Amino acid sequence: MFFHNLINEVKINIRAKELLIWLMLFPIALGTFFKIAFGSIYEGDIVFSKVKTAIVEEEKSDTFHSIIKEVSNGDDPLLDVTWTDKDKAMKLLEDGEVEGIIFVDDAKLKLSITGKGSEQSVLKSFCDQYNSQAGIIKEAYDENPIKMLMIADDLKKEINSVETIPLTEGDTDVYLQYFYNLIAMVALFGTVTGLHVSINNQANLSKLGARKNCSPTPKIISTIAALLASYMVQSLCVIVTITFSKFVLKVDLGDKLPLVYLAGIIGGIMGTSAGFFVGSIGSFSENLKVGICTSVTMILCFLSGLMAGDMKGTIETYAPIMNKLNPAALISDSFYALNLDSDYSRFIYCIVVLCIMSVIFVALGLICTRRKKYASI
Repeated sequence: MFFHNLINEVKINIRAKELLIWLMLFPIALGTFFKIAFGSIYEGDIVFSKVKTAIVEEEKSDTFHSIIKEVSNGDDPLLDVTWTDKDKAMKLLEDGEVEGIIFVDDAKLKLSITGKGSEQSVLKSFCDQYNSQAGIIKEAYDENPIKMLMIADDLKKEINSVETIPLTEGDTDVYLQYFYNLIAMVALFGTVTGLHVSINNQANLSKLGARKNCSPTPKIISTIAALLASYMVQSLCVIVTITFSKFVLKVDLGDKLPLVYLAGIIGGIMGTSAGFFVGSIGSFSENLKVGICTSVTMILCFLSGLMAGDMKGTIETYAPIMNKLNPAALISDSFYALNLDSDYSRFIYCIVVLCIMSVIFVALGLICTRRKKYASI
């Protein structure tokens, strides 16, 4: 009896048009738009790349050649150098093919730039540092050429002394949060599927509910079967969204993909449980309850950063408790924890809180549903 009800409930959920639109097609379309909008911004504007630089050598300097060789080679070079004359260098600068021109004259560097971006700041810092040491090198050469070579070696080490030490092994692309919150939105849209479980078991809200209340099947069995079917279908929708993001859109979800699926599924279960509880409250119309669930879901996703990337940070500053209780924030935080954290403490916290919420919502929903009696159907 239970499995018969379970199979029928799965079929009912799969055939629902709103399920196909809002839990599959809409996330796929929105994720595609996110990829188009944010796909190359991080690499182009945030991740540092070597600075394209033209060098005009008005006077040859072996020391400068040695230093340029050090900063333009290796796994993480600072400069991408083009040696040329003044006229060609100016043309390259005007065409935007280089960020600046370094003129080498009498062991000193002169810089010509047209913008004020981070690349120009790097070039200015490099030239200032070199020039600040040029006098010391020249003075050392006059006194002792061997000492000059030692100072030149120290200068090269100083210029290359900045070492990139990442705080995490994960992907720090700030635009990943939009994809994390997209998955969280799909999970919380489970409120609509959970809502229909309650409505379809209430005789005063749906015809299907009236038939179920007249059937010999115990109400608790049909309710649990419907709830479990909703969990299964909601989990499928979350899996589809994660799979599409990972393998079609090529979103970096880290190297712990099974746990990403687990977090998304648990988030979907929590959303379905919350919808089940909302649907069991009162005798309001189905449309009103759907509107409430959808509105609350979108508000929670907004506070988590789906529409405004810095919203979660603002909430953390002024009302951090909201991020600790917001299901959308907990789901996206679980993805962040898997990608960025070296341990699982934050991930476990998020999963435990989502599970506790699920249990509470299901318990309250069952209590409210079982209390309902009908004088006539």
